[in-house]
Amino acid sequence: MAQILDSLKDNSASGVSLCCYTNVASKVQIARITNIENWYFERVVFPGQRLMFQAPAEAQLEIHSGMMASSIMSDSIACSKLVVDEDEFSTEAMFLFETVPGATELEGVSQAA
Repeated sequence: MAQILDSLKDNSASGVSLCCYTNVASKVQIARITNIENWYFERVVFPGQRLMFQAPAEAQLEIHSGMMASSIMSDSIACSKLVVDEDEFSTEAMFLFETVPGATELEGVSQAA
């Protein structure tokens, strides 16, 4: 069954792309998108984990890292730079995949074997 965790309020999927971020650091990171009105996206990304998500082209992915009681924004990446070709992407490699209503792809959670 499909699960939508943080759907955009605008049900139109125009301008929404499949994006991929991989945590290549040795520490846990927090990935956030806060610049889209009426939508907040936040996920924990473990070292080596690939985060798949759909977002509007104008979205900015903020990467936060740090210790237990503090967090520092270590990077801000335009989601337009994280876009992947949906036709060439292998769903078996996904750790997390989420879509917004009206998108053409099915969503789900799959773990690498």
